[in-house]
Amino acid sequence: MASQLKVTAPFVSLFLVYLVGWANAAGECGRTPINAAAASLSPCLGAASNVRAKVSTACCTKVNALIKSAPRCLCTILLSPLAKKAGIKPAIAITVPKRCNIKSRPAGKKCGRYTVP
Repeated sequence: MASQLKVTAPFVSLFLVYLVGWANAAGECGRTPINAAAASLSPCLGAASNVRAKVSTACCTKVNALIKSAPRCLCTILLSPLAKKAGIKPAIAITVPKRCNIKSRPAGKKCGRYTVP
């Protein structure tokens, strides 16, 4: 039992360090979990799946804030399995910042196989 404890203790310590580092790491969406960031864009669902749908002011406000705080997050959300399940069409969703007339959008940047207009 004592020899098992000697092997297990360093492993557990290393695992805890890894977990703490992972939990504190900032991803594409900063410290906001991608599901929460995606949920914040719910006012954009119609505009992200239909190019003829009017983009609401609420959607534009959320997209603009996301571009300012974590510009790569929008692409991460767009290409996520969650977006696909929600019926978001990446080729249409990538046009939302332009349809919102957001000047600070990352125009010309690649998002997977799509380019921000």
